[in-house]
Amino acid sequence: MPDKRLADLASPRYWGVVPAAGSGSRMGSDIPKQYLPLAGRSVIEHTLDTLFACTRLAGVVLAVSADDSRWAEIRPRYADSMLQCVTGGAERGHSVLMALRHLAGHADPADWVLVHDAARPCVRLADIETLIAALQKEADGGLLGVPVSDTMKRVDRDGRISATVEREALWHAQTPQMFRLGPLLAALEQALEEGVAVTDEASAMERAGYRPRMIEGHADNIKITVPAHLALAEFYLQERSRT
Repeated sequence: MPDKRLADLASPRYWGVVPAAGSGSRMGSDIPKQYLPLAGRSVIEHTLDTLFACTRLAGVVLAVSADDSRWAEIRPRYADSMLQCVTGGAERGHSVLMALRHLAGHADPADWVLVHDAARPCVRLADIETLIAALQKEADGGLLGVPVSDTMKRVDRDGRISATVEREALWHAQTPQMFRLGPLLAALEQALEEGVAVTDEASAMERAGYRPRMIEGHADNIKITVPAHLALAEFYLQERSRT
């Protein structure tokens, strides 16, 4: 059951965790999507630069693949004191778990962890700061997201509509997802030990009895999954640079 006492502990630190061990096969590229060029830098550099711009973060743990040869070219850009690297796993949940276990060696269980997708380079610094401000007194943590605005359909195996789903109270989940280190580590370990494939940290916390809070962000915090997303991300970043 959730431990509400953690919410009363003063002065926790905030840590970023970035799972970046995936191959991004749906991009149809030989280069993992986090290393694809985007507006003058790689996708992962945009992501990390925004996280490091958040002065509330004590550091970031990045999980990369064991056979990743591209990260070494980027690594010198970031201070050793702020960025720690671990070997990730086959799935997102495994990579996050590896990062959390590493972090548990020198962080307090009551510290906050903000898990953010490497392939979400358009996250706004203001939204990260809003997330921290909104959840720092919460016991159950939470995540960025946006309310669903489209009509939602459920289909059968043949692709035929079986129902129209009421969109009220439905949200698109995004990242960062922010939880206390100790409870998140325990929730992920339990889920993976039971063979449950968790697609995000919130689902692991839900299984453990927590009720994460949704914090509204912006729709331009997209996750790059297919080639069209890369062009859209570049548009968002260029438009933002003009303001």
